[in-house]
Amino acid sequence: MDFLRPTTWAEALAAKADQPEAVPLQGGTDVMVEINFAVRRPVALLDLTRVAELATWSVQDGRYRVGAAVPYSTIISELGGPLPGLAQASRTVGSPQIRNRGSVGGNLGAASPAGDSHPPLLAADAVIEAESLAEGVRLIPAAEFYLGVKRNALRPDELIRAFHVRAAGGPQYFSKVGTRNAMVIAVCSFAVALWPGERRVGTGLGSAAPTPRRALKAEELLAGELDWDAPLDPALLRRFGELAALAASPIDDVRGTADYRRHAIDVMARRTLTWAWHDHLGRRAA
Repeated sequence: MDFLRPTTWAEALAAKADQPEAVPLQGGTDVMVEINFAVRRPVALLDLTRVAELATWSVQDGRYRVGAAVPYSTIISELGGPLPGLAQASRTVGSPQIRNRGSVGGNLGAASPAGDSHPPLLAADAVIEAESLAEGVRLIPAAEFYLGVKRNALRPDELIRAFHVRAAGGPQYFSKVGTRNAMVIAVCSFAVALWPGERRVGTGLGSAAPTPRRALKAEELLAGELDWDAPLDPALLRRFGELAALAASPIDDVRGTADYRRHAIDVMARRTLTWAWHDHLGRRAA
């Protein structure tokens, strides 16, 4: 197995162009587990830990550009205000050690349906910045990034450089069901993001389908019927949960049954929207 260690982004792109089969390595929280359990035996590892720019973030005109290697711990400590849904999801990832090493970029690269960062990225309309030596930069909406179980839209010679997301326009919430409170892979998860200025609500489902996905019918329901100046209509809330559950296409596995996942998505959708709506009305009254 070759071990490639670029020190600049240009070197990383050149290495990936030369060996498209090389597997990127940053925190290693997914890749090393797969190697240790013989799930994969890559021809080469492309170690990106010395590419300093990947671990930085910036903001311009209310839009955040977060490097692929910015760890979850930094998202929690520095970006919890503008990106609250993603920060909440980051708090549920593994242990403090994993949160110090793992990153959203790694989550995106692995493209596991159970990845905790995917639902809030979908709810917030995130865009993934990918780049290759031959084709340059490509911006991929999160809703188009996930193609199948552990399959993403990256080309063989592309690397994830960053992701882009707007500062929250309103309350955002993330909820996750697991077999315990910490160090656990999600049985299923759900994120909601309110955008009062646009009179719409974004959603994201995790570990409830072959890919992370939005609950589009549920979003359309709220766009057409939600009164942004009034308490939540219980009937509308109930229908929102039902449509969110219908957006799922889960399986039975060792962590939970398909029926349980559908039920949990229904419950989490109603709970997260209720929490977000209370915040929304509270801000209006303040």
